[in-house]
Amino acid sequence: MPNWLYLHGFKSGPGSLKVSETRDYLATHQPDTTLLCPALSPYPAQALQQAARLIESLSEKPLLIGSSLGGFYATALAERYGLKAVLINPSVRPFDHFSAFGGEQINPYNGEHFILGDADRQALQQMFVATPQAARYWLVQGSHDEILDWREAVRHYRGCRMTVLNGDDHRLARWSEMLPALLASQWTED
Repeated sequence: MPNWLYLHGFKSGPGSLKVSETRDYLATHQPDTTLLCPALSPYPAQALQQAARLIESLSEKPLLIGSSLGGFYATALAERYGLKAVLINPSVRPFDHFSAFGGEQINPYNGEHFILGDADRQALQQMFVATPQAARYWLVQGSHDEILDWREAVRHYRGCRMTVLNGDDHRLARWSEMLPALLASQWTED
């Protein structure tokens, strides 16, 4: 049974709309695929460790799907474990924008309060993949991402399979349009 591992973004969770759309699509069109989406820790080192433990526990290599900060984590894990990953509006260098995460934060999905510090910024820097192997990735990017500069991801993942959705935002409202192509694609197979 194939596994897809969805890594949600910062202050998101397993109940996000993209996760629900993906789960519903798979249930209808490929019910033998399991979609895993753990509630990741807000602390980067712990989040990456959670996802790594899950990958190591699986009998088959999963396809990674990472959204926003989850795309950053998916890149680190794809390189570490030799996996393929679909990146949805990925954060490329979150440590460069870390000041925006200062102070107390609240995850709206689970109500968790947390404060990120310099150790978390350093953990993100250590995870950074400067030169991702293009064959591993499919970048799905909205050209009107109001949170991240979409051009940064296009530059960073140059050479990979890429779909830029003109006018779509950080939420990527057209994500569900990508699911048939992802499911039908030979790209997901080794």
